Amino acid sequence: MSFWKKLFGGGQDAAATPGEPVDYKGYTIRAAPYRDGDQYQTAGSIEKEIDGVRQEHRFIRADRHASHEAAVSFTLDKARQIIDLQGDRIFQQP
Repeated sequence: MSFWKKLFGGGQDAAATPGEPVDYKGYTIRAAPYRDGDQYQTAGSIEKEIDGVRQEHRFIRADRHASHEAAVSFTLDKARQIIDLQGDRIFQQP
């Protein structure tokens, strides 16, 4: 099954319920790594309210981890990096 289906609820190993929100520089990060076989895939979302509208950027990375805790930690670090490098541009449509 594709990781897209798993992330958005199409399989029995569907995405983990997003974790507790973490605030970072005005953004809200939610780690949501999901199990893929015997490992966890890096995945999460970054949210921010802009002009009264909640914007959301979902991301998946190829990085895999042996434990859920390691995947959550890495996902939060990756989200912080995305925010630092791109800021509000992550919400722009390609």
